[in-house]
Amino acid sequence: MSITTDTNDNADLPVFPGVRSQRCPLDPPAEYADWRQAEGLRHVRLWNGHTAWAVTRYEDVRAVLSDPRLSADAQRYPSVLPHTQVPAFPRMDDPDHARLRRMLTADFTVKRVEAMRPEIHEVVERFLDEMISKGQPADLVREYALPIPSLVISLLLGVPYDDHEFFQQHSATMNHANASPQEKAEASGALFGYLLSLVKRKEREPGDDLISRLLTERVAKGELSREEAAMNGMILLFAGHETTANMIGLGTLALLQNPDQAARIRDTDDPAVVANAVEELLRYLSIAQDMIVRVATEDLTIGGQFVRAGEAVTVNLPAANRDTAFLDQPDNVDIDRNTRGHLAFGYGIHQCLGQNLARVELQVALPALLRRLPGLRLAVSLEEVKFRHDMSAYGVHELPVAW
Repeated sequence: MSITTDTNDNADLPVFPGVRSQRCPLDPPAEYADWRQAEGLRHVRLWNGHTAWAVTRYEDVRAVLSDPRLSADAQRYPSVLPHTQVPAFPRMDDPDHARLRRMLTADFTVKRVEAMRPEIHEVVERFLDEMISKGQPADLVREYALPIPSLVISLLLGVPYDDHEFFQQHSATMNHANASPQEKAEASGALFGYLLSLVKRKEREPGDDLISRLLTERVAKGELSREEAAMNGMILLFAGHETTANMIGLGTLALLQNPDQAARIRDTDDPAVVANAVEELLRYLSIAQDMIVRVATEDLTIGGQFVRAGEAVTVNLPAANRDTAFLDQPDNVDIDRNTRGHLAFGYGIHQCLGQNLARVELQVALPALLRRLPGLRLAVSLEEVKFRHDMSAYGVHELPVAW
């Protein structure tokens, strides 16, 4: 294994992900632009002490995420890739990855998610009503951005929403860059134990939800173990609320900083305009900072850089989505531009399973907020906003707003 955790050997390397400027917190760190222009790849130190090659150019990222010589298998490379006690489909290679993923896709198709749109509308209006009734100022993250996707993914999976504080707390620990390996393992173990107990309960009392369907259609037939059902349910629960919540909060802030774009979303009755606006915000913000790491299974060349077998490669989605080779003026928000092909959800066989659900949640939550509260504004200065520099999914810890 070429990777080292000896920080004495790599202390001079830049840390990835870098810290964004407080003056321009919606933009990736300025050095990413330099990395794109430089030959080869940038050697970086990850927050866990490992070194990796950071891939920052748009075409290089697409190449990495479609190359079978770069492995996501955490069981094969447990010292490098984040891993769990029971294998989960995002940390697998094909054919195992495809086998597990196929068991889950039916609940995340465009048709299935569109059927949930009226229910998502009800959820959004419910939390808007509650936030408004409590008065201003309000923390948009706590009152709106976090509870919406938490409730939606709970309904889809069959997880009791009454337990949301428990799974939000442990998810935050798993996502925190400065949490120790032991703290992350304990948080993961607590969530897994919770889901395993839920799986056993749903075997006795199945409902109309994803976990129950896994049990009746897969576990009962011996195609999936209870532990695999629980672990993959845990991954979906974690990803299903953590990332979308950050996009609602950070997307709202981006629109408040670009009032002309916010007005376009607020005033239009064309769902295509709203859908395109969501794609542009996904591209512009690219909240997944360091979530995608691969290990080379053989010697290969990426972007002109020789990478040895066993070395880690991390993709820099915020940099790739701001690459001028992908589109013009990428540092501007333009909700009318064609952003087809952005990489906010990744690319290739591991592209985000829940992307259709996230899109609909954003298409409902952002316009509803702007229309119900046309005077929405920050209740503090931009400099006072607490950004999630210390988390794998970028966003804001709090967003005080008034209206």
